[in-house]
Amino acid sequence: MKLDVIGDWRRTHYTVDVKPELDGQEVTLFGWVQEVRDLGGIIFIILQDREGTVQITVPRRKVSAEALMKAEALQRRYSIGVKGVVKRTEMTPRGVEVVPKEIKIFSTAAQKLPIDITGKVPAKLETRLDARALDLCREENVAIFKIQHTAVEAIRDFLFEKGFIEVHTPRIIASATEGGAALFPVDYFGRKAFLAQSPQLYKEQLVMSLEKVFEVGPFFRAEESHTRRHLSEFVSIDIEQAFASAEDVMQLLEQLIQHVCKVVNEKCSRELALLNHRLEVPEIPFKRLTYDKVLDDLRREGVEIPWGEDIPTPAFRTLGRIHPYFYFITDWPTRSKAFYIKPRDDNPDFCEGFDLMWHWIELASGGTRISTKELLIKRLEEKGLNPESFKYHLQAFDYGMPPHAGWAIGLERLTMVLTGKKNIREVTLYPRDRFRLTP
Repeated sequence: MKLDVIGDWRRTHYTVDVKPELDGQEVTLFGWVQEVRDLGGIIFIILQDREGTVQITVPRRKVSAEALMKAEALQRRYSIGVKGVVKRTEMTPRGVEVVPKEIKIFSTAAQKLPIDITGKVPAKLETRLDARALDLCREENVAIFKIQHTAVEAIRDFLFEKGFIEVHTPRIIASATEGGAALFPVDYFGRKAFLAQSPQLYKEQLVMSLEKVFEVGPFFRAEESHTRRHLSEFVSIDIEQAFASAEDVMQLLEQLIQHVCKVVNEKCSRELALLNHRLEVPEIPFKRLTYDKVLDDLRREGVEIPWGEDIPTPAFRTLGRIHPYFYFITDWPTRSKAFYIKPRDDNPDFCEGFDLMWHWIELASGGTRISTKELLIKRLEEKGLNPESFKYHLQAFDYGMPPHAGWAIGLERLTMVLTGKKNIREVTLYPRDRFRLTP
């Protein structure tokens, strides 16, 4: 672990490394004051860094006058360094404390903070998001984003191992990826352009050269939805694979989900405990439910969905109660899916598209893609889209487009599963939605 140097002060340990076995050893710690308690003859300081907290114990009669003066001046969120001696003790939850020889104050903080980062005084989510830089200092939030980091690292490692190449596609595009009006327009040197909804068309073209590609990056959808699981800017994990079908990439997806859950359980036990969340590693293969089976399940619960329609949120909630685990919904009506999803050869009313669900939340969507130009043009027209707007994408189908398939996972929704959080804004560093553009 790389440690920091500030002037002649060199960090020797993070708080998590300060253990009873270091009794009597000298350490140098950097961090922030989480809490100060002055009991008269002794001052207790809770020092926080990104790895956790440790108690700094300042007995007035046993420390230097300068260290005592600095300790008496401390307030919450002061940025400090502490050089001191580790002491084994039965008086702290971790069985250890640090008695300071020197304290260095790097920076001070406002006397009145907008939220209490210890969590003892709860604040509404909107208040926390207004002071997001401070809110992210809460131990719970540090845990969330360390889990998210671990998940992304595990995803990359898994896909590299499977032979995928990471790519980076444009975010400024000339036409909609999937049609519809859910686009953010931008002025591109006097021409109209849009922020990308998805890397879909680019990753399809890239399978012609790189065969197996993936991307992790932000995308943008100008949807009116304002729910606990929708954002206007989100991170998507996309893959596309040449010479593959929906079943091939479904197997890849369930293996990846299982792998991520295993890695997070192994590497983030402290963070999961702090969040009071038990993450189960799912068995594979995941259950596969056809669209028709889902409609039957819902009908038995008194929920009627006209055939061919998408499934609304209240119905998904009912479905989640019936199937409280990971499962795929397959064999969707062709008309309900995007123009690039391949209709089934044996019955074109159905397509080779799928959704991966967790309880009632859609985590991923994918399928076999159309690989012939004529059929793609037909599907564009059926969707009311102008093939001329997609001429550069259609050109690629003149150059030997292979059969291919892929999917996309929403990173924030996956993080909700991994952390147990119920609102997508809690697992997004700086959320952007219909109403929030700051901070």
